[in-house]
Amino acid sequence: MGRVITLVTDFGLKDPFVGQMKGVIKGINPEVEIIDITHDISPHSIKEAAIVVGLSYEYFPPRSIHLVVVDPGVGSERRPILVTTERHYFIGPDNGVFSMVYQKERDTFQVRHITAEHYFLKKESPTFQGRDLFAPVAAWLSKGIPTMNFGEVISDFVRIPIPEPTRPAPSAIEGEVIHIDRFGNALTNITEEMLRPYIKEGRLYKIVFKGREVPLRRYYAEADDKGLYSVFDSFGLLELYVYRDNASKIFDIKVGDIVGVLIK
Repeated sequence: MGRVITLVTDFGLKDPFVGQMKGVIKGINPEVEIIDITHDISPHSIKEAAIVVGLSYEYFPPRSIHLVVVDPGVGSERRPILVTTERHYFIGPDNGVFSMVYQKERDTFQVRHITAEHYFLKKESPTFQGRDLFAPVAAWLSKGIPTMNFGEVISDFVRIPIPEPTRPAPSAIEGEVIHIDRFGNALTNITEEMLRPYIKEGRLYKIVFKGREVPLRRYYAEADDKGLYSVFDSFGLLELYVYRDNASKIFDIKVGDIVGVLIK
């Protein structure tokens, strides 16, 4: 099986940045497969990138390399890093963009400060390290260069808070909206797995947002009006939606809004 490099950036597709990164990668390893996860991360949103990467990487083959360039500190003293887990590799800036990976992988990962400059492009730019540093390192890694060749292990890497649900009472779960997708659906950090024990016991529960109950549906089209509904999405996350409309705009839903589950 050939190696895979995935890309997550906030570059969009109007400018040539993504194409240049792909050109650098292919110039070093023409055999590697490059897969775009997204280039529409909100500009400079490290937290959004961390969540998108954390929700996506497990769907790729073992030994995939995930290249993430959401880097408002480019050119500063922030470090380039290489993260190794049991099944995946991650390359990007040490600004917290891999915080959800750290959270999910617990103690089964290693972080290296990338310092081996002979793997960089010779014309390194302080404003486009995605092309001149991260892309070539990902390409050389895909050719089998050992991780230890890129730099020393560090322990003081940057983490940013990725919210997890809390239990304010034995019969309640409190989560929050962590992402709004392009359809205006609001993804929360409450998982179907959290509620499975109560479902098995036959206990009832209701989902509450801003003081209103949000009925749970099995799939989007099961809602037949423009009310606010909930569904467990393809990530296994509780999601608030309006069928064929934008829940975020209609109900003024924002990242960080609280969503509750009351268990009877």
